[in-house]
Amino acid sequence: MQRRNFITATALCAVAVSASGFIRFNGKNFEGDCETTTDILGPFYRPDAPLRTDMRIINAKGQQVILSGKIKHKDCKTALNNACVEIWHCDGDGVYDNDSADFKYRAKAYADENGNYSFNTIIPVPYGVGGGVVRPAHYHLMFSAGGYQSLITQLYFTGDKYIAKDASASSPSAKKRILNIADGKNGEKAVTFNVTMLDKIPADITVINRLAGTYINTANKEQQETFYRKDNLIWIKDAESINGGYPLLYNGNNSFGQYGSTDTSYLFMLQSNGSVKVIYTKIKKDNTKEIWEAVKAK
Repeated sequence: MQRRNFITATALCAVAVSASGFIRFNGKNFEGDCETTTDILGPFYRPDAPLRTDMRIINAKGQQVILSGKIKHKDCKTALNNACVEIWHCDGDGVYDNDSADFKYRAKAYADENGNYSFNTIIPVPYGVGGGVVRPAHYHLMFSAGGYQSLITQLYFTGDKYIAKDASASSPSAKKRILNIADGKNGEKAVTFNVTMLDKIPADITVINRLAGTYINTANKEQQETFYRKDNLIWIKDAESINGGYPLLYNGNNSFGQYGSTDTSYLFMLQSNGSVKVIYTKIKKDNTKEIWEAVKAK
């Protein structure tokens, strides 16, 4: 499957903030020395990738590289062992393996007792997504560990001429994910990416601006929901509220909920045509579920 259906709209993005106090909000953005930022999951993730650290394919196109790093607890210094790391990226022709049993350039591994992880693979290449738009070369990564929200992110490379025109890669929150490609051993290259895991991830302004708008119920066109930005949070409009609406709490992985409640969730998903869909789920008192879907109006 070619990558022509890749989402060309602005990517959702969230910035992770350390609970230790090293990262703080200055009124406009987050600042500090141990932040790890995230990107939306995207349409090309496949669960159940094989457990391996070597994804190289004999005689395949591409510059070989070792991607490695250290995973830390939210204190920004203590190694986190046994964290799960998933990686996926395109091949040397810019194509993702979305359906073969080989899971080409897809893998899963676990960090060692010192929090270290590494993968042997190739450096992905930029690829077109239609309309003259080209995505810069990038890795997709997902980090998971008990007690922490999963960290989904993308890595880019210094000197890539397509970064400047890519909404996700050129975002200020991505600046620490634009990495140098260093010379390694035996003709290989080396890329290093260290990670700080967090138990709560607030939504960045980039997320809020991307999601804000009016959504039309797919089953009932008369039903609409409006999400808007206020006080650097995303709010849902409610005419019965004294404030005109109420803010939502970011739960990670593009999901929001109501403050003080675990019964309601709003899951936002980018679609292959670039639109945004929200799936509302509420668990009622009788344990039945109320579910509806809505798509953002253009």
